[in-house]
Amino acid sequence: MKFIKSILVLAVFFMMNNVTAQSMSEKWPAIKAFHGVMSQTFHPAEEGNLEPIKKRSQEMVEKAAALSIAEIPAEYKTKAILASIEKLQINTKELNKMVNDKFSDADLLKKLSLTHDIFHEIMGLCSAEKH
Repeated sequence: MKFIKSILVLAVFFMMNNVTAQSMSEKWPAIKAFHGVMSQTFHPAEEGNLEPIKKRSQEMVEKAAALSIAEIPAEYKTKAILASIEKLQINTKELNKMVNDKFSDADLLKKLSLTHDIFHEIMGLCSAEKH
């Protein structure tokens, strides 16, 4: 019985997070656009394929810049989220420079992973703002 309750609690938790993410991307299209580039570059890089980030690093810079230019929904326009967006913008610019300067794949993956973590920091802060 405990096991079934645990499963139900986990299912509800994941459903709530999914709804939050969906409504966030609906309210803030720029975050959805950035996520698109991030997912299409980070996941291949995890498997050793850095070609997508090498080809799209400038696009990632542009999508990160759009996060602060686009209308940020009021509930997400907090000091913490704005600071994380600024960190994201700095990291995407540094990553793009590293790509252009032909840094090693290991260095690029490390920087891309840090950038990915900052993006998830923003997502987490947005979820926290909703509760």
